[in-house]
Amino acid sequence: MTHVSRILAILALSTAAAFAAPEIGKPAPDFTLKDASGKEVKLSDFKGKYVVLEWVNFGCPFVKKHYGSGNMQALQKELTGKGVVWLSICSSAEGKQGYFPNDEVAAAVKANGSHATDYLLDTPGTVGKLYGATTTPDMFLINPEGELIYKGAIDSAPTPDPTTIKDATNYVRVAFEEASAGKAVSNPSTKPYGCSVKY
Repeated sequence: MTHVSRILAILALSTAAAFAAPEIGKPAPDFTLKDASGKEVKLSDFKGKYVVLEWVNFGCPFVKKHYGSGNMQALQKELTGKGVVWLSICSSAEGKQGYFPNDEVAAAVKANGSHATDYLLDTPGTVGKLYGATTTPDMFLINPEGELIYKGAIDSAPTPDPTTIKDATNYVRVAFEEASAGKAVSNPSTKPYGCSVKY
């Protein structure tokens, strides 16, 4: 192996490690992020509740599919109405698609009709990389014990076409319904689809 190829191999390994997603059935990595108002939100503060993490970029066509149709907001409203904490996380770097300066975040969230518990800023991408988030949307469900019980796509229709929503299986809803009924999640890990997270 040449010196250059050795360096490239090391870089590839370190990149893979940076995006090594947490495992199903293991504790979800704790984190603290701020919302646009500067309020700190810590994942571990919600122990005892189900928590949904949604990676979001309002400029992404796949995200627009779910927000433009009202599908994401309906799911947010449905689950938060059942006591679930819903955290939308934006890991878009400054100057990249999906990024908003703090003073524009509230307007963007309102314009998209979000019913999330909070919209959190991860501009350096630290938490996105901690969770191995690769797409928007990329969804995670954490149980009241703080364990990750679902990760992957929002549904079974990996397309930006909103007409596919009605016939799709919503994996997040199904995972919550199964877990909250005391059952094992039948499909705990799926392949996420969407735009790449704009780190």
